[in-house]
Amino acid sequence: MNTAPAASAASAEEPRWLTDEEQRVWRSYIEAATLLEDHLDRQLQRDAGMPHVYYGLLVKLAEAPDNRLRMTELAMSAKITRSRLSHAVARLEKSGWVRREDCPSDKRGQFAVLTDEGEQWLRRHAPGHVDAVRQAVFDRLTPQQQKALGEIMRIIAEGLQPSGAGADLPWLR
Repeated sequence: MNTAPAASAASAEEPRWLTDEEQRVWRSYIEAATLLEDHLDRQLQRDAGMPHVYYGLLVKLAEAPDNRLRMTELAMSAKITRSRLSHAVARLEKSGWVRREDCPSDKRGQFAVLTDEGEQWLRRHAPGHVDAVRQAVFDRLTPQQQKALGEIMRIIAEGLQPSGAGADLPWLR
């Protein structure tokens, strides 16, 4: 359905309304992204008692040198606010999977560090999560479609990376 208003005098300021095909693609993307995030979140809540975003934080720490990242780097990598990260890390600390350490070179800075218990927890629950991702995405696509999806998502992500001094960056909020 085209949501463009009834034709009036053409104007240079007229919005570039989505075509019917673009609207179809956009709505398909929104529906799939919402359903996929919900699917992965439900799988992790059911099997591991953790929201998807917290699992992602543990993965980022596991991939970091010495299993540690500055809190600001972790927030930037996860694309979340510092406040949301602080809350998430507090919950992960309570479970024993992450600990905070002061930064010796910056008295205001802190590191989030994946504990041995967190690493073991991740090893135990990663196979189920990978299986959920594989079933939801990769098993449904041909290798060519997988490659195209990766290229498309990379182009979109690169185009949305904020830049400049005035960029509204979640991890700075």
